[in-house]
Amino acid sequence: MSGPEIERLIQALAKLPGLGPRSARRAALVLLKKRDAMLRPLAAALTETDAAVHACGICGNLDSDNPCGICSDPRRDPTSLCVVEDVADLWALDRAAIFSGRYHVLGGVLSALDGVGPEDLAIAGLIERAKAPEVTEVILALSATVDGQTTAHYVTDRLADCGVTISRLAHGVPVGGELDYLDEGTLAAALKARRPV
Repeated sequence: MSGPEIERLIQALAKLPGLGPRSARRAALVLLKKRDAMLRPLAAALTETDAAVHACGICGNLDSDNPCGICSDPRRDPTSLCVVEDVADLWALDRAAIFSGRYHVLGGVLSALDGVGPEDLAIAGLIERAKAPEVTEVILALSATVDGQTTAHYVTDRLADCGVTISRLAHGVPVGGELDYLDEGTLAAALKARRPV
């Protein structure tokens, strides 16, 4: 139906989150129809980004500078360190503009099923950063999944000798959530974490 180049483009696009084979085929068709307006600028942006963007040597964020803009920003609070699973989590928290400290990207969570152990994550770098005299709090902003909670417990144990306060994000009923749509685990976490009004 189409040449191998088009099929490779469709297969590459289909690997992106949110795009299946049909959506990838439609996206490829639009890119090919609008080469000057879309395909060539996209190809140039991808090439430029591939050459310029790297992981920050301190926190693991993706940026064209090393250290990244967050690590090199003198206005950031050096006393608090927020630990996240992935760069997407860092970007989501920073976009909300509710945390003014620094971040540390683990690069995943512990998972026996997927073969991810402590040596596969940036835990050693986190321990080293937590031992810095200016760091007083480490906030664990990890997923409320079994693997996320396992990772949080492991990291908590490893941070025990660092002399920092360890906290984690609250779990429970989301703002705007309706109780009858929530699962039992979320309801149990919300009930256990209740506080006075």
